[in-house]
Amino acid sequence: MTSPSHKIALFIDGANLYATAKTLGFDIDYKRLLLEFQNRGTLVRAFYYTAIIEDQEYSSIRPLIDWLDYNGYTVVTKATKEFIDPSGRRKVKGNMDIELAVDAMELAEHIDHMVLFSGDGDFRSLVEAVQRRGVRVTVVSTISSQPPMIADELRRQADVFTDLVQLQSKLGRDPGERAPSREPRERQHTPQFLQRSTGTIASRANEEEYDD
Repeated sequence: MTSPSHKIALFIDGANLYATAKTLGFDIDYKRLLLEFQNRGTLVRAFYYTAIIEDQEYSSIRPLIDWLDYNGYTVVTKATKEFIDPSGRRKVKGNMDIELAVDAMELAEHIDHMVLFSGDGDFRSLVEAVQRRGVRVTVVSTISSQPPMIADELRRQADVFTDLVQLQSKLGRDPGERAPSREPRERQHTPQFLQRSTGTIASRANEEEYDD
């Protein structure tokens, strides 16, 4: 266990972490994730970044965001922008890189350790800038998938790379609590944590294709 004086901040790229966990075949339990890093030192802040489709009648991400907001996370959101790509496919743009980078730079002088949950290579420059301020940076993603979910340049820049597979036993939702693979149609878009009385959380991605 790390010393309580060791100050940690989490920066979670919500869409990226969801995609990584989904690729590895498990769901993140955000209550367990928070406890895991609270036990490693003084958790200064746990940021969760995600874009929201404002005009959607119901978004499966909203109950998760509400839960995180009331249970120790600092949730940062912004409205997505919808567009049609050259091939005629509908896409939703919801890049949160700038918001995450600004928060990380502002907090850098107050922490010893930054933990970034993302494999996005665009964050390499941010990681380097934070390191220059004396902060140790751990990046959490995976190389266990084909292709790997983390950009090689980001992995090389990090002080420590942790494969999400290694954290599955600590951060994953109990497999025994999984909903049946074939749910009634009316329940398919109901967040799983609302279907049970337990406190665990499972994030479901929106059906739209996100473009970073």
